[in-house]
Amino acid sequence: MDKAPIPLEDFHLGQSAELTRIVDDETVRAFAEVSGDHNPLHLDESFARRTPYRGRIAHGALIASYLSALLGNELPGPGSIFVSMDLGFRHPVRIGDTVISRAEVTGIDLKTRMIELACTCRVGDTEVMTARASVMVRTRKRKSAD
Repeated sequence: MDKAPIPLEDFHLGQSAELTRIVDDETVRAFAEVSGDHNPLHLDESFARRTPYRGRIAHGALIASYLSALLGNELPGPGSIFVSMDLGFRHPVRIGDTVISRAEVTGIDLKTRMIELACTCRVGDTEVMTARASVMVRTRKRKSAD
């Protein structure tokens, strides 16, 4: 069943949502195929062990895609239009890590129909990525006067 879009007027500051995903080998390999990013740092353990990370890490764009899923499916959700995102990667995500992505509404502009969100991804207590996102949201449909 599809989730109904939330109209702009129903959002409030501090509103938040979370999404939890496990980064496994299959997901990393599938992302490499979809994205075309076959960097051995993500796919080849013997290569990755010789890097400063001392082992394979997930693609940063894969972790960012978890925020895209959160914004598109939960908050603000279906019908919203992703306008911009400013990302900061703080720590690598390793194969087997559980990533908790969180978005919180920090601004609402009724005139432009934009919602600003502070986003984070963490593994345990470690913040691995931060982001600021701007998303355009639909307004409540007005009833026509017949």
